[in-house]
Amino acid sequence: MIHASISKHLHGANGDFQLEASLNIAEGEFVALFGASGVGKTTLLRCIAGLEQPEQGSIVVRGETWLDSAARLNLPPQQRRVGYMFQDYALFPNMTVRGNLEFALRKGTDQKRINELLELMALGELQHRKPDSLSGGQKQRVALARALASEPRLLLLDEPFSALDAEMRSRLHDEILRLQKHFGITTVIVSHDVSEVCKLTSRVMMMEAGRIVQQGRPVEVFSAGQTSGKFRFTGEILAIESMDVMFSLTVLVGNQIVRVVAMPDEAAKLHVGERVMLVSKAFNPMVLKLEQ
Repeated sequence: MIHASISKHLHGANGDFQLEASLNIAEGEFVALFGASGVGKTTLLRCIAGLEQPEQGSIVVRGETWLDSAARLNLPPQQRRVGYMFQDYALFPNMTVRGNLEFALRKGTDQKRINELLELMALGELQHRKPDSLSGGQKQRVALARALASEPRLLLLDEPFSALDAEMRSRLHDEILRLQKHFGITTVIVSHDVSEVCKLTSRVMMMEAGRIVQQGRPVEVFSAGQTSGKFRFTGEILAIESMDVMFSLTVLVGNQIVRVVAMPDEAAKLHVGERVMLVSKAFNPMVLKLEQ
């Protein structure tokens, strides 16, 4: 079991606010921190890793105390047994793939760990190359392998797939699920992608202004409220065209173009370039304008 309770003053785009978050994560669980930019998700992750210092808090992992502000105990990152995968990879450019993994090994760990990861991540043929010669997907695989090289008790992923295209993201989702199950490692991911959270995690924690306001199974959390349709997704209106008494909306959803029919009163409230949510209820789509 992992328990963390963090309090830290933050400066956001809309002013100052307080990060006040408590979370309990079961051994081997895969959970997500989800919410708008600037609500404190990455800061919470960095506090758990020891990369930032909260004003108050406690972190206990498998009965070992990593942080206890009241007792003035604060283990440095290298003693916390955390694997951290950064959004920008953060690979050492002067080291080979193998060198990056070896750097992350804990003292006394057998080199077999490196060989195992190179094989599991299909990096054997790349092990003597340096990061600048790798593709984005290859760098991500190296970064993930390096995060696992230290045999961490906790794997923290900070929006690791946001810079990749949809096809590469999907492939790496499958890869990380396989590795997470293989090692049975407790994992926390920060993500803005609903489909990513639903595919990877068993529980999502919704954050707003430094607080966890809702949590549960992703499907239940994301479908909660008035919009309980069979599916929903967001996109940008590319065109609005009249079709006799109805209107046709052309909407860009990710890399896909979707055409849906709208009633005149719905179309009258919409403009090209606006963001909308498409919701299907019994095959009758509803188009909901999103606040900017």
